[in-house]
Amino acid sequence: MVQAYSVTQINQYIKNLFTKDRILNHIYIKGEVSNCKYHTSGHIYFTLKDAQGQLACVMFAGQRRGLTFRLEEGQSVVVLGTVSVYERDGKYQLYAREIMLDGLGKLYERYEKLKMQLESEGLFDRSHKKPIPSYPRRIGIVTATTGAAIQDIINISRRRNPYVQLILYPAQVQGLGAAESVARGIAALDRLGVDTIIAGRGGGSIEDLWAFNEEIVARAIYDCKTPVISAVGHETDVTIADFVADLRAPTPSAAAELAVNDYLAFLNTVKEYGCKLNKDLMYKITYNRTRIKEMKLRLYYVSPMYQIKQKRQYLMETEQKLLQRMSLNLKEKRHRLELYITKLEALSPLSKLSQGYALVVGEDNQPVQSVKKVKENEIVTISLLDGDIKARVEERQEIARGK
Repeated sequence: MVQAYSVTQINQYIKNLFTKDRILNHIYIKGEVSNCKYHTSGHIYFTLKDAQGQLACVMFAGQRRGLTFRLEEGQSVVVLGTVSVYERDGKYQLYAREIMLDGLGKLYERYEKLKMQLESEGLFDRSHKKPIPSYPRRIGIVTATTGAAIQDIINISRRRNPYVQLILYPAQVQGLGAAESVARGIAALDRLGVDTIIAGRGGGSIEDLWAFNEEIVARAIYDCKTPVISAVGHETDVTIADFVADLRAPTPSAAAELAVNDYLAFLNTVKEYGCKLNKDLMYKITYNRTRIKEMKLRLYYVSPMYQIKQKRQYLMETEQKLLQRMSLNLKEKRHRLELYITKLEALSPLSKLSQGYALVVGEDNQPVQSVKKVKENEIVTISLLDGDIKARVEERQEIARGK
């Protein structure tokens, strides 16, 4: 199935193409004013035309403040603005930022011609841009000694960091010889060895700002070894110097903000890093102390002294066990011996003798266990507990006992 786009998608796509076009985003167009209407909102709607075509234009109320004359039908003007698409109607138009009477057209022709020339030579290349130092000690300023620009830079610099040294090169920024004066100032401060250079002035007409559109100033900025911040006029004022400079600031005040580091913020950052460093250091100290204790404990457990102590303890415990076992064994043996002695004593003839019994031994020294073992007139020995008796057998008499 064929993919179909909506009208809104097409209008958005075309608008993106316009937005990405560098020329259409900053373009000067000259023509005759027609259909000029001042809206109650403060916007100005008009058409810019020439002999062969026309272009719808609008200047919003916010940009209208810079208009120094009343726009009227039939005027020949040069308009600076951006060509883009009005999505709702699907029409492209010029969104005007500045409008000048055509008497200034020659200046804009010079501006565009020089801009194209310097761009082709590579003076605008980003690869040539130098980084602005984050913590400068000395900042050079090329501007007039009078006017709001230098005062704004001084006030903001002192507020942000009173320890940064400001070196002013008093330059002529307007009129005959202004471009040469600005170029000399940039070169002089570059030789002096400052960390950053701010070159600029306050707002004004295109003629007032023209020194910063001259080739000599552009090449002085390009040849400068020190990073240069351009700060010319207001945010809507774009000069050749802005394209060549390492950094463009919309105003001199903004240049001071960009060039001078915030001392208090820097101190707070240092304190934060100090606290973090201290915290990390204390953590590492605590961690390493714990590790050392663990290693000491491990070393202690494998040390000869600990092993000797453990073996000594083992020997003492073993000795104690042996003594206990020997004592128990002796007790058992003694008890058994006592039992045997008791039994032996019970079986001993002496025990019987103590009970009143006697042992009769014949002439053959054998115990007489029966009357049949003796003869009449035989001498027998009768053993009693306390002695022996010799007796003669006069008579034998058999008696059945225990049968």
